[in-house]
Amino acid sequence: MSWTDEKVAKLKELWGKGNTASQIAEIIGGISRNAVIGKAHRLNLSAKIKTRSATSKENFESPIDNKNIKLKRGRRSKFKSLIIEKNFEPENPKTLEELDENSCKWPIGHPNEKNFYFCGRTSLKDFSYCKLHLLYAYQPKGKKDDVTEKDEVPEFIEKKIKSA
Repeated sequence: MSWTDEKVAKLKELWGKGNTASQIAEIIGGISRNAVIGKAHRLNLSAKIKTRSATSKENFESPIDNKNIKLKRGRRSKFKSLIIEKNFEPENPKTLEELDENSCKWPIGHPNEKNFYFCGRTSLKDFSYCKLHLLYAYQPKGKKDDVTEKDEVPEFIEKKIKSA
């Protein structure tokens, strides 16, 4: 089977309209679904974005209510909500001996320095750090940030520090 210019033009037209690879193969005739997918890939045609409309809404409606959706909120969205929130409690400097399970354990300074201490704010449940320091510690999965200097603080964190 060889792809003629006419078949390629028809493929591009049908692909753009959102037809499935099986439908395109059937319309063009004499080619398989996999041949259509392979040719579309080689032509760098965009991935299918359109979804087929459901024949009946009953099959696709979900009985999940909004309460369950809120409970299943992902880790990334939890941190986004922290960024939006501006109010940070004041720092409560503590030594190592004064720390408890509800204290932020973010070190301030260097352990060899005389004025070394830990943040001491109230830490978030299931975390060792307060809201502010959790922003420093958390790096979203899959997001590659530009390499920064060691002492350079990201701009959004500087804004949070100033507004705290």
